[in-house]
Amino acid sequence: MKFIKALKFDRKGLIPAVIQDYKDGKVLMVGWMSRESLRKSLRTGKTCFWSRSRKKLWTKGEQSGNFQLIREIRFDCDADTLLIKVRQVGKASCHKGYRSCFYMKVDKKGNCKIAGKKVFDPEKVYS
Repeated sequence: MKFIKALKFDRKGLIPAVIQDYKDGKVLMVGWMSRESLRKSLRTGKTCFWSRSRKKLWTKGEQSGNFQLIREIRFDCDADTLLIKVRQVGKASCHKGYRSCFYMKVDKKGNCKIAGKKVFDPEKVYS
């Protein structure tokens, strides 16, 4: 885990992690990782993040069952952003029921529209 020493975490000890489907390249989500969550991710093979709102570690899928199995980890030239390629277990990575958290699309006039289909009902999964 020598590479962790090379990474540039922010003043709160976090680094952004872009999560991408390893098969089709679709960006599924962006999360924040601490050194501890990154180590846990490496140890378990599942993505683990630091929740800035709840102030605790959380493994993606621990409640929904939609885990992310790590296939590859890269970091950028400045060593301040991670790219993690995963096999998404389950149909979605977004807690709102979409495959990707990036389901909103902005048109040329600045209007927003949903550009994805829900694959599960979050009210049935998160109670």
